Amino acid sequence: MLLSAVTFAPLAGALVITLFKMFSRAEDSAFIEKNARGVALLTTLVTFALSIVVMMRFDASNPGFQLVEEVNWFSDFGMGYRMGVDGLSVLFVLLTAFLMPISILASWKIEKRVADYMIAFLVLETLMIGVFCALDMVLFYVFFEGGLIPMFLIIGVWGGANRVYAAFKFFLYTLLGSVLMLVAMVFMFQQAGTTDITVLLEHDFAANIQTWLWLAFFASFAVKMPMWPVHTWLPDAHVQAPTAGSVILAGVLLKMGGYGFLRFSLPMFPDASAYFTPLVFVLSVIAIIYTSLVAFRQTDIKKLIAYSSVAHMGLVTMGLFAMTELGVQGAIFQMISHGVISGALFLAVGVIYDRMHTREIAFYGGLVHRMPVYAAVLALFTMANVGLPGTSGFVGEIMAMAGTFQVSTWAAAGAAVGVILSAVYMLNAYKALVLGDMTNPKLEAINDMNVREWAIFMPLIIATLVLGFFSTLITDVTAASVEQLISNYQAAIAASAQ
Repeated sequence: MLLSAVTFAPLAGALVITLFKMFSRAEDSAFIEKNARGVALLTTLVTFALSIVVMMRFDASNPGFQLVEEVNWFSDFGMGYRMGVDGLSVLFVLLTAFLMPISILASWKIEKRVADYMIAFLVLETLMIGVFCALDMVLFYVFFEGGLIPMFLIIGVWGGANRVYAAFKFFLYTLLGSVLMLVAMVFMFQQAGTTDITVLLEHDFAANIQTWLWLAFFASFAVKMPMWPVHTWLPDAHVQAPTAGSVILAGVLLKMGGYGFLRFSLPMFPDASAYFTPLVFVLSVIAIIYTSLVAFRQTDIKKLIAYSSVAHMGLVTMGLFAMTELGVQGAIFQMISHGVISGALFLAVGVIYDRMHTREIAFYGGLVHRMPVYAAVLALFTMANVGLPGTSGFVGEIMAMAGTFQVSTWAAAGAAVGVILSAVYMLNAYKALVLGDMTNPKLEAINDMNVREWAIFMPLIIATLVLGFFSTLITDVTAASVEQLISNYQAAIAASAQ
């Protein structure tokens, strides 16, 4: 029951906060808010501890599903409660649980409907972890789509001035793509007679059927990543979301698209995946170069980081569909690394936004004179985002590009251009924010990071540097499952060619 514990522990915390609200008097609102913060932080820390136990009990040499739990619900229809993790999913459970306590700490100054805010985040954590643990197609869909609701509320209630527009755009984009995925899932159930993912992975769908199923799943996962040209919801969502909402959106929710490709598209529809690989490469290269150019022209630092995320996810899809061991390993590493680095960058924006209440790059300049510690922290994550050797950003990028180069020289070259462009817009933004003279008199009173902010950034700094020097901490966990995925994929392609 370990996976159920790590999945539903946050939901238990949300229930405790709900009971606080139900049985407290209106005049005890300050007491409720204080306890809501404490309960949420404690719950996420417990969940993180449980995720570490999951990692300790995980056998990296075993490519199959582990810690499996199964309860029959609708056995006549092949549906059930099935949970398990393998090398493709277990690290995403850890990443989610790692980022949540940091997000709660970053939300400590939230004053509007604090209890509801914490409940939304805890429910969201349960749904996100559930996505990576579900071994039943229906259960996966419930978790996958359920996560839209708390994030919709987080953006729509606690977001910026245009929060309602951004929330609805986020919800409708992702929901529309997922409706097509649901139709495909119903068809797969009719074909295979079960919703058990472990059985569906062994089922041989006809090549012509695979094409339509692949497109239906692609509609959902491409929006979730997001891939060009269905990426336009992401900058709006990031700009309007509260800081912690942006951290989780970039750190975890975007990774669900990449995980979906790993769990469904590539292993279940290998013929269609091979057929559409050139299309994915084209869309990925466009995303990498185009969104990098767009990022360079941004005046809002949060929107710049949002477009940077789209470019980095383009590198992920490229590595995944290269279907080489180096490419897939690099794509997974890049997703984990990006979750840490992008989360840190959005938190860094939150630090100065909390003080000055603006994200306009032109407002700042010369922050190094008043915030030297902040300048050093931002420098680290800026360099990590552009792939500086010694940081986790370098490892994922170089592996994904090297793996892609083995099958497509032009796609790898396009990715390399994007890496150069990322250095241009990130270093240019850092220069405008931090270096030079402080010409805005309003910045004279700005203070450097406090103890709480240090506590937020230290785990992210450690993770970025440790993974940069000890990349095997990731690759050893994923190696067996990636090898099995590629082996099965190549065997399926060879069988279809005969």
